[in-house]
Amino acid sequence: MSRPDQADLPGRTPAWRYAIGMFGTSIPINMIKGSMILYYVDILGLDVRAYGAVMVIYAIIDALDNPLLGHLSDRTRTRYGRRRPWLLVGAPMLAACMIAFFSAPASLEGVGLLVWFAVFAILCEAFDSMLNANYGALLPELYPRERDRAVANGLRQGFQLVALVISLALTPLLTTQVFGTEETTQGFQITAIIYGAVALAVIVFMALGARERPRYSTRERPRLLPSVWSIVSNRLFWTVGLTGSCYGGAMALVLAGIQLYVRYSLGLPVVNALYLQAVVILFSVAGLAVWTRVVARHGALRAWRLSFAVLAVSFAALFFATDLVTALAAGVLVGAGWSGMLATNDLIVARVLDADAARNGEHREGLFLSAFGFFGRLNGIVTGLALTSLGVFFGYNSGDDPGADPGLAFRVYLCAYPFVLAAIGAVAARIISVPAEPPPEAAQTAEPPAEPVEDPR
Repeated sequence: MSRPDQADLPGRTPAWRYAIGMFGTSIPINMIKGSMILYYVDILGLDVRAYGAVMVIYAIIDALDNPLLGHLSDRTRTRYGRRRPWLLVGAPMLAACMIAFFSAPASLEGVGLLVWFAVFAILCEAFDSMLNANYGALLPELYPRERDRAVANGLRQGFQLVALVISLALTPLLTTQVFGTEETTQGFQITAIIYGAVALAVIVFMALGARERPRYSTRERPRLLPSVWSIVSNRLFWTVGLTGSCYGGAMALVLAGIQLYVRYSLGLPVVNALYLQAVVILFSVAGLAVWTRVVARHGALRAWRLSFAVLAVSFAALFFATDLVTALAAGVLVGAGWSGMLATNDLIVARVLDADAARNGEHREGLFLSAFGFFGRLNGIVTGLALTSLGVFFGYNSGDDPGADPGLAFRVYLCAYPFVLAAIGAVAARIISVPAEPPPEAAQTAEPPAEPVEDPR
């Protein structure tokens, strides 16, 4: 029989079981982000300007509801913990909304199609936020030491990349070849049902095995407005959050546009996106082991800075690709830079959470990560405005009205815009300060240093 305090011991939850949850959370949202333009704009004919407007509105709504979801999680007190109940509720709701998102009735058009798209896009993102705020909050709680976090984070990012192979690289094959065609929508619905069932099973398995730390939830429940003010007045929240959003925005553009980049810029059938995505993801998986060793030797901050630079260079190489072979070569660089960001970005954020817990004496990972999610929600605005700009500058409005040069349009969308964002992030990462890694017990103390100490690594 286990001791009562065993659940509070570090490493009680096996890293692989926590990490596999990333597989389940990644499959639905990445199918949505990777196929929504192809499904709604290019196949169903939704006007790109209406799409862009919805993306801006939904990003604003999602940015507002994220802190509320995280705060509710921090205040939750049940015998099952703070995070697990939300994971068990959010998983089936996300699966159901994803299936509905890719099941738009054939009779819908115009305003009806726009409303269907807007409602289920917002619901999918809301339930995805619910899942990720709670799942992400478990990382610093379950693994207080940065070395342990690096291992758990490396494993979960590996599972995420496996999910991406399925939800991004394999999806074009399933939707346009196995279950449907490039001109029909049936394949999207069948694929969404399969992915939803898999995601639900994996998230439930992970949530039931997570062992939360009782002492994290026995203190006084944090209040919303004072907590929000404490976070938004924290300099680290803005500097780290905005810098990380450069990476997030760049990859959001890539994930949303890669299928149309293959179709228009490379002049190939959409199914060839499978090969480009597979190369990027497979080299990202291989790179995780390398970047985890770099973190162990040189620290998360130095590795984070280097990753930004590699990512920016990779987008420049992708811009000049002229066929599948040269695109695959550039994809190797994209995978190298992406894996570095996957291995390091969450570790930098976790340091900020540690510093906040030390400063305020409260563990508010749910609210803090949801507040950081505000910057991630800017991705919706970025992708919406970037896509709208293609109509302004290149005349691409939809699959029915692609303009004179859709190839250049999606070369700019997929390569030039991400390069600018990654380059800005690389410069910012070099000049901002990040808290040094604290010892695990530091997160339990209420008296922090007056200012965060710059990490020399």
